[in-house]
Amino acid sequence: MKKVANGWLSGFIGMLIFSGSLPATRVAILGFDPVFLTLARAAIAGLLALVLLVALRPKLPALNELPSLIVVGLGVVVGFPLLTAFALQHITSAYSMVFIGLLPLATGIFGVLRGKERPRPVFWLFAILGSLVVGAFAFGDTGAGSATGGLLMLAAITVCGLGYAEGAVLSRRLGGWQVICWALILPLPLMLFAVFAFWPSSMETVQASAWIGLGYVSLFSMLIGFMFWYRGLALGGIAAVGQLQLLQPFFGLLLAATLLGEPFKWSMVLVMMVAAMCVVGAKRVATARP
Repeated sequence: MKKVANGWLSGFIGMLIFSGSLPATRVAILGFDPVFLTLARAAIAGLLALVLLVALRPKLPALNELPSLIVVGLGVVVGFPLLTAFALQHITSAYSMVFIGLLPLATGIFGVLRGKERPRPVFWLFAILGSLVVGAFAFGDTGAGSATGGLLMLAAITVCGLGYAEGAVLSRRLGGWQVICWALILPLPLMLFAVFAFWPSSMETVQASAWIGLGYVSLFSMLIGFMFWYRGLALGGIAAVGQLQLLQPFFGLLLAATLLGEPFKWSMVLVMMVAAMCVVGAKRVATARP
């Protein structure tokens, strides 16, 4: 029981850290180009991960685990940060939180595919219903954001769900913090080269808030948050602890409203509640293992 409780606590801390990612990204892109921001946060987190691996010297991943680590890196190190940075040029961070309500569902679907589980057909009913509800709101309310921002967020959720599921499977063998560290250092040489290639012509106009946003997404969103999150999934179970993601949009909306002063419509909360109920239903019938 203590092991499971520790898993839930670690997962909750990770979820809280992730809830600040989109508001911090929203602030950072006011001073940095989205591509440079993605490269810089990955490079900074990768250097910190390299220090940890050199200092603690965990066992090397097996050769057959490298493809999975590459998938994790493409999903959560490059794909999700880049796509959300572009999306937040078109929509507010409060509006983007609606899409985060689909992240548990995406993680569950890829968990089913990667874990070769066999959920009952009712699982797909919940999955389709939740997607339709969020999609109808996202593309029906033109006053909250653009279709471009919505499509970018849907793509971001897809690649992030894959990265979460792949990393959760790996964390059972390698350990939670090791998974994200190895996933960060694999593309590190390319990230460092690209950072200098995309280096802005001038940093004088970048405000302190943008630097703070870059620091948060580099240290917390890219590294520390995943240490807690993957540890929670490994100790408490992917399906169970993964449901904590349902709380992430609500904490994110609270941060966006209090720290950024962004308005949000109560319809967003209603949509997220409906999506949450669909995800809970889907998770309940997707826990069977082969």
